[in-house]
Amino acid sequence: MYLFFTIFFVFLLFFVCFNFWRRKKIIKKICSMCMKEKCHLLDELIKPFGYSYVLSQDIFTSRIDAWQRDFGYCALFDKAALHFNMVFDCLPVYFPYRNKTWMIEFWKGQYGINTGCEIGVYHADRILTEEELEQTLFQCADDRDMLKMSLTLLKNDGIIASLCEKHWWLTAFSMGNFSNPRELSLQASIVFPTNEMAAAFTNGLMRAGYRPEEIQHCCNRVSFIFSASVQSHGIFKRLRIRIAQWSNHFWCRVFLFVTRPFHLSIDRILYLYYYLPFAFRKMLRIKKYKRKKNPRRNGGFV
Repeated sequence: MYLFFTIFFVFLLFFVCFNFWRRKKIIKKICSMCMKEKCHLLDELIKPFGYSYVLSQDIFTSRIDAWQRDFGYCALFDKAALHFNMVFDCLPVYFPYRNKTWMIEFWKGQYGINTGCEIGVYHADRILTEEELEQTLFQCADDRDMLKMSLTLLKNDGIIASLCEKHWWLTAFSMGNFSNPRELSLQASIVFPTNEMAAAFTNGLMRAGYRPEEIQHCCNRVSFIFSASVQSHGIFKRLRIRIAQWSNHFWCRVFLFVTRPFHLSIDRILYLYYYLPFAFRKMLRIKKYKRKKNPRRNGGFV
């Protein structure tokens, strides 16, 4: 018995010393890299996940050529998100324009260990009835249908991220930042190709519950603030949200503790890449739930 404990203690001591030496070596390696080298390496690592890094704001955003573009989106995905610890407010805006039903959706909330927001542009290939809206798999906008969008994500009046780009899915994610959706507000602005489309979107916003005085419509640009959630939850849904948020908060603290030698997300992620590769892969699955590919790419039913 004494021999067993002696061997175990020696093994444990060796593991602790080896782990300490390995951590120091990785930290030294990252600190010796220049920022340009770090950015190039990180972009290569996260490109397969569909994201790129914005150094000036220390955030992540989706790429135009992200693999998610080959898949559509529908209301069922929002309902399934809680199973993957994604707790967000969502605002789908449906409107008809030139023989198609369009959906521009807005999200803000907690995505695992990321606080973030999204604006996605989707459409069906025909005009849908009211009953079909939440059952239809919308296809992502292609290049000719991309819109110039801008977003500013605020938490208690402090800016987390601000982006402006012509895109089909404009996003911003701040890693290691924990938030409740009610603490966040999303200032969104979209420039449409025609005033007709801008007016149709404005009408969609009003059908979603916005008052005319809450919307700024000037020529082809429409701006508004997404703050209060229009969703209502039952007691069991609220309980599941609390559990998911407890888990998200816990893992945010773990992430910050494990990567505590660093402050920027780029350094924290490269540290995990070298130190805990499996954690690196899991951490970047910001949207983890599987999306069923639409083989016809025509807004069919799922």
